[in-house]
Amino acid sequence: MSGPSGTAAGEPGPGFVVPEGLSVPPPAAAGTGPLPGPGEEAHSGFAVPEGVTPPAPQPPGPAAAASPGPAADPRGAGFTPPEGIPAVVLNKRLPWQDRMRSMVRLPVGERPAPETRARGSEGEYTVPVPRILDLTLRIGELLLASGEGAEDVETAMFAIAHAHGLDRCEATVTFTLISITHQPSLVDDPVSLSRIVRRRGTDYTRLAGVFRLVDDITAGRVTLEESYGRLAEIRRNRHPYATWQLSAASGLLAGAASVLVGGRWEVFLLAVLGALAGDRLAWALSGRGLPEFYQLLAAATCPAVTGVLLAATGEPDRNELVRAAAVITGGLFALFPGRALVAAVQDGLTGFYITASARLLEVFYLMTGITTGVLAVLYFGELSGVSLNPEAIDVRTRPLIQLAAAVVLSLSFCVLLQQERHTVLVASLNGGVAWVVYGAMVDVGNLSPFAATAVGAGLVGLFGQLLARYRLTSSLPYITAAIGPLLPGGAFYFGLLGLAQGDVDTGVQNLLRAATLALAIAVGVNLGSELARLFIGAPGRLETAAPRRGAKRTRGF
Repeated sequence: MSGPSGTAAGEPGPGFVVPEGLSVPPPAAAGTGPLPGPGEEAHSGFAVPEGVTPPAPQPPGPAAAASPGPAADPRGAGFTPPEGIPAVVLNKRLPWQDRMRSMVRLPVGERPAPETRARGSEGEYTVPVPRILDLTLRIGELLLASGEGAEDVETAMFAIAHAHGLDRCEATVTFTLISITHQPSLVDDPVSLSRIVRRRGTDYTRLAGVFRLVDDITAGRVTLEESYGRLAEIRRNRHPYATWQLSAASGLLAGAASVLVGGRWEVFLLAVLGALAGDRLAWALSGRGLPEFYQLLAAATCPAVTGVLLAATGEPDRNELVRAAAVITGGLFALFPGRALVAAVQDGLTGFYITASARLLEVFYLMTGITTGVLAVLYFGELSGVSLNPEAIDVRTRPLIQLAAAVVLSLSFCVLLQQERHTVLVASLNGGVAWVVYGAMVDVGNLSPFAATAVGAGLVGLFGQLLARYRLTSSLPYITAAIGPLLPGGAFYFGLLGLAQGDVDTGVQNLLRAATLALAIAVGVNLGSELARLFIGAPGRLETAAPRRGAKRTRGF
């Protein structure tokens, strides 16, 4: 006889038995859904409810680009559409700067995996991860110290890590600290390295060498050890120009700038002498280990002293005042920190606000040093009875002479920035184009100097970015020197002179005008560079022409 549970008589049954009158349901099929009823087949618990029709999957093609992604779906950011999320495929035909910029602007979960397999069959890494991260940091440090924007530094760091097969990497770039973190998986401990950027320089020859090294790394033409060797050679390479050549370029730059603002040949020579004296004094202070603030202060006093002495020893007529003002203004052109200002605005426009704030603070301190030196000399000149008319500069239209001066000014900047010799001619011509556009809009079209400055700087950024893409190198050698003729040296001089004479309103107004012109230069350069990237093509998906993501889309909140 069997009990209700089917056990033999006299044998102990289980503690939990089915009561009499209830039938045992058949075992459920594999899955987590509800048990099937009579005549029904087992199914998954993730079935579409009755009355709901799922959207048909879209075929791959241009139509897939118009389908809303997870963030655009009204059902919430966590909803995954039935057709899935389109995979991002990096187009290898594009430069590595564009491909890796897509990586920087993508969320971590949507970044494509590297093509190079860094893991073995058992899931362990077959490459030395700490050495790869160390190489990445060293290259990023050299790029940041050379004046590259924070986004471009992150792009290069992602390119090196991605080329060696490391995914799940996050790079952080600030003004003085760069770091990179690699997390092998969600359960493994991350590996983090960081470096402090203490010294900065303006050697664009080394910058070009680093870009060529990153290009070879991404193309797989060098090994890890060869990359370390080439990086050491780049650091050991001597500057392409000697110290006396740099001093001569500084004097030539000041002389060319004085010609731009109405000076003649005698003004050119005086501006050259004043700038040479300031440059040698700054070099002497640098050898003593004084900060850059005091170096710029000393370098600014020499052209100012030259201009004040010229106004004091000459006849008190308008020509002497014009020559004195042109000498001082030319010296200011040679000291204006245009490179740091452009980098600061570029970082701010691309979403790196901490780095942008630090760069702007650096520009403020440098400009304060220059202001202190010039303002002290002008103030003592006014106390000594030297007449300096703030309306003395009368820039008469001399197209050919001013064009030649603009080209010479850009060429001098190229030497001061330690550029490679084959880039000097192109960058100088780019500066000449900027001045022609500015002169045509202001002198012929009677347009606003702010609009003319922005358009001229925009063309500089556009041509510089196109040349950089053609050469597969950084755009800084083609841009930084070319904006030299557009720097607001005249407005800056007028502002300082107004403050020295006690006319605070006029002085502040001219200083604000100089700051606005400098901002127009920086924004124009960045806009021209972005337009060049649009002409080349948007990086990202290979199959669908998806628009390039912005660095930030916060819409202010």
